[in-house]
Amino acid sequence: MSPQAPTPAYRRLSVEERRGQLLDAALALFAHRAPEEVSLDDVAERAGVSRPLVYRYFPGGKQQLYEAALRSAADELRHCFDEPREGPRLVRLARALDRYLAFVDQHGTGFSALLRGGGVAATSRTTAIVDGVRRAAAEHILSHLQVARPGPRLRMTVRMWITAVEAASLIWLDEGKQPPADEMRDWLVEQFAAALAVTARRDPQSAALAKALAADG
Repeated sequence: MSPQAPTPAYRRLSVEERRGQLLDAALALFAHRAPEEVSLDDVAERAGVSRPLVYRYFPGGKQQLYEAALRSAADELRHCFDEPREGPRLVRLARALDRYLAFVDQHGTGFSALLRGGGVAATSRTTAIVDGVRRAAAEHILSHLQVARPGPRLRMTVRMWITAVEAASLIWLDEGKQPPADEMRDWLVEQFAAALAVTARRDPQSAALAKALAADG
């Protein structure tokens, strides 16, 4: 009689590992379904655990789990704009947009639900999380533009462009992710340059930046 293969040893997950597992399961579901369409039973089934275990880690129920998943996604979004300070500045912006559009592509429905707001999961806390991502993106971009003490017109131009990028991303999803992501990226970079050129007519700081970007090559 041949000996049986040893049964793999069971390893209990740490608190952080289990919490991460549940967040990953929730993010995977929110990527394809609106928050109000996802139940705790769905999350438990996706993670391969019991519903009471989900409640043990998220006693506030689905709302607490959604907000935690949203913070996790927000952290990932912030990193999209964390670009090394190497090469021409508009090229850096294009690389950041590549990562941003990849995130939008991956999270689809969840991204739409997040930015469009509404639904049972929307609260002042979720709004603050999303606004924090926008502000962080603006600060990253302003840093990469290498302008000492950006004035209100330049700051407004960057923040308006970020709003336009969000709106374009939602429309891109509605249009079946057409045009292709690389064309979308190039178009959004051109939109930034165009917005900056308009501001440059009224703002010497923006005019100097536009000239510097053109000389970046």
